[in-house]
Amino acid sequence: MIDRSLNIDLRNGTPSSYEKLYSLTADRLKNYCKIFLKDHVLVEDMVQNAYVRLWEKRALIKQDKSVESFLFTIVRNQCLNYLRDEKLASDQFSIDEYTWSELQLLYQIDFSGEEDKLLEELLFEALNEAIKQLPERQNQVIVKCKIKGKKQQDVADELGISLKAVEKNLTKAKRNLRENLLSRFPELTFLIWILLK
Repeated sequence: MIDRSLNIDLRNGTPSSYEKLYSLTADRLKNYCKIFLKDHVLVEDMVQNAYVRLWEKRALIKQDKSVESFLFTIVRNQCLNYLRDEKLASDQFSIDEYTWSELQLLYQIDFSGEEDKLLEELLFEALNEAIKQLPERQNQVIVKCKIKGKKQQDVADELGISLKAVEKNLTKAKRNLRENLLSRFPELTFLIWILLK
């Protein structure tokens, strides 16, 4: 749900663009990482490493592609690689200790390259389409609050509506987006919840 104009600054390595990206995505990335890993310190490390990796690969950032899906993919790959390496390095480590949900299995299958697009990318594209289908006021509020990262009071002032109206439209927009996405991706309930938190 990143404004694509931000991608140019990210590609150019503008420090403020990475600060903005972090503020918009860090919490969701950490929640996503917790699907795979139980150690909170390790989760923090994985997420920090994802931003470092994005910086190193910034030349690959395209204006018309979701940088969020790129970050989610980096985190997912790091987590699965970590779990694989731990399993190989320790006889005491058991992959069975982790709860491998349908979501995790889908992401493992995604490594096969049989899909033209990563599941993350498909989900973000569907999310953008769903946002466009929202009623005008819900669209305005979700874009300003969640995509542009503005405070709800600032959005209320900008749109000339009450704070309560902003909260109401935001709640309705999230509910409509969840319904739309879950009808298309019923197996991705947890990730959809993270995206729309």
